[in-house]
Amino acid sequence: MKRSVFILVFTIFAAFAAPAQVNVGMTDTASYYPLLRGRRVAVLANQTSVAELPGAPGADASGRVHLVDLLHGEGFAVAAIFSPEHGFRGTADAGEQVASSVDARTGIPIRSLYDGNAKRPSDEAMRSFDVLVVDMQDVGLRFYTYYISMLRMMDACADFGRRVVVLDRPNPNGHLVDGPVLDMKYKSGVGAIPVPVLHGLTMGEIARMAVGEGWAKPCDLTVVKCRNYTHATEYLLPVAPSPNLPTARAVYLYAALCPFEGTVVSLGRGTDCPFEIYGHPDMTGRAFSFTPRPTAGAKHPPLEGRLCHGVDLRGMPLSEAREVGFSLRYVIDAYRDLGLGDRFFTPMFEKLVGAGWVRGMIVAGASEEVIRARWVPDVERYREKRVQYLLYE
Repeated sequence: MKRSVFILVFTIFAAFAAPAQVNVGMTDTASYYPLLRGRRVAVLANQTSVAELPGAPGADASGRVHLVDLLHGEGFAVAAIFSPEHGFRGTADAGEQVASSVDARTGIPIRSLYDGNAKRPSDEAMRSFDVLVVDMQDVGLRFYTYYISMLRMMDACADFGRRVVVLDRPNPNGHLVDGPVLDMKYKSGVGAIPVPVLHGLTMGEIARMAVGEGWAKPCDLTVVKCRNYTHATEYLLPVAPSPNLPTARAVYLYAALCPFEGTVVSLGRGTDCPFEIYGHPDMTGRAFSFTPRPTAGAKHPPLEGRLCHGVDLRGMPLSEAREVGFSLRYVIDAYRDLGLGDRFFTPMFEKLVGAGWVRGMIVAGASEEVIRARWVPDVERYREKRVQYLLYE
C-alpha cells in the first residue's frame, strides 16, 4: 500500500513538474479562424509551417498538418502561397532563385519571393487577397532571412491595406541577445534592421518591433502567440528550418560559424554536417579533415572538391552548444592559422557581423573579449528598447 501511494504521489508530482508542451500559434485556431472567414487568404509559409493537430483536415497519421493543407481543408479561400528563401519546400540553396509554381496537393499558386525579381509581390498578386497569414520557423539571427521576407510583405500589405496575421513560433536561440547591432550602411539581403546578431525575438515580436520603431510601415497587424513558451524555454525544432541547418547543434552554432561565409574558410556546406565544422586546405596542425561536395541545398559549395583541414564541433554537448551564441573565437582561430591578413575576409563579412570595425580589430590582433566589449553598450541600449515589444517573459 505504501509503495502504491508513493508511486501515485510521484506520478502526480512529475505531471506538475514536467514542463508544459509548447504550442505554436498555428494551433490556436480559435484566435485566427475568425479573422480569415469570408476573406481571401494568402500565406507566407514554407516546410516549417506545420503543427500537431490530430484529426484536423489534411493531418497525417501522426497528427501533423501543414498550414496550407489545414486552411484548404477547412474551406478557407486560400488565394496564394508566398514562399521565402529556400522555396516553399525548403530545398533550394541559400539565395538561389526559385521559380513560382503551383502546389500539387491543393492547386494553389505559389508565388516565390526569390524568383530573381524585386522580392516583393506584383500589384496583381497583392490585389488577389485580403489577409496575409505568416507562419515560418525563424532561428533568431539577424542574417537569417525569413524575417526579412515577412517585413517586405508587411510593407506591401501596408501599401494595399491588407491585414497581416503572424502565427508565432518559438525562437530556439531566444535566450540570447548578443553581437554587434547592425550599422545600417551594411543593410543587405542578410540584414535589414538595426538589431544584434542574436536579437532575442520571435517572428511576432520582430513584426511588432519593426512597426513600433518605424523599420516597417504601419499595418493592420495581429500576432497569435505561442502558449507555454518563454524566451528561456529550450525548444528543439520539429522540422529543419533550411537545408544547411539540419540539426539542433547547427542551429545553436549558426551564430558563431556563419561569419565564415564572409571569409575564405568553409563551414561545412557540401557535407552532412554544415555549421558544425569549419576548415580550409591550408590550415595546419589539424587532425580533422573534410572535402565539400555538391549536396542537396549546396549545389556548388565553397572549396568544392578540396581537402580541408580544420575543426569538428559535432562532439560538443547540445547544452554547451546552446550557450555559444555569437562568438568570434572560431573566426579568430582560423584567421591566425592561415596568416592571410585582410585577404582572409570578403565584403560579406561586414554584412554578416553588421559593423565595419570588427574586421580591423581582428587584423590588429585583438582578443574576442576586447572586441566583445565594444558591442556590449549597443546591445544594452537595444535590450532596453526591445522590452516594450516582448510577448513572452
